[in-house]
Amino acid sequence: MLAILRVIALLIGFVLVNLVVFVVCVLRPFHKNNVHFGGNAYALLSRIVGLKVIVRKSEEVKADTPYVFIANHQNSYDIITICKAALPGVVTIGKKSLKWIPLFGQIYWLSGNIMIDRKNSGKARDTLKIAGEKIRSKGTSVWVFPEGTRSYGRGILPFKSGAFWLAKAVKVPIVMVTASSTHDKVKWNRWNNGVVLVDIDAPVEMGPEHSAKGWTEHFEQQMKEKLIALDQEVAQIESAKR
Repeated sequence: MLAILRVIALLIGFVLVNLVVFVVCVLRPFHKNNVHFGGNAYALLSRIVGLKVIVRKSEEVKADTPYVFIANHQNSYDIITICKAALPGVVTIGKKSLKWIPLFGQIYWLSGNIMIDRKNSGKARDTLKIAGEKIRSKGTSVWVFPEGTRSYGRGILPFKSGAFWLAKAVKVPIVMVTASSTHDKVKWNRWNNGVVLVDIDAPVEMGPEHSAKGWTEHFEQQMKEKLIALDQEVAQIESAKR
């Protein structure tokens, strides 16, 4: 019974949130804070599925400072969990095909996000150049899922190097955003599905000690270690509440 009520509530909530975010995006199209507003709006739905999302941000991450954010990409729950960590002034790089999703695709476009054609490597490089220009001219931060696809419980998948090439090219720091595991965490008939921790780590300058490929490998390992640490912390928090 709880599962049925949740599905109904989530559908209604998702429609309402989409409408609100769509109106905001129409009133201020391509505004630098549209993604931040949308991320926080969609995160409200996490309570419907019984999740408590806690975002923790390093004090070294400053407002109005451009960064390249890299985040782990787990499943469809990302929109109500890790996307809560999207700070003011950030846009994402996402698949061009997203724009064809009714309403959500229009929201994604009006939010000022950058769409990439992954099937065309030449166009993908051009998209990264556009992202670089946004960072240089507008001081915009860019959010990238370096795994390139959802992991669905497989841990951290191999990183692609585009985000690190971009950070080195425009000389901005990388900020790692990691959410604890959500795979198989939500049981629709369970009232409390626990905690999701999202850590926004301190910025790291892209120095000459590594190439873009070297930084890719470095952060892939860092995020693997962070995910393990967050999962252990979540287990401790949830066992203490039982």
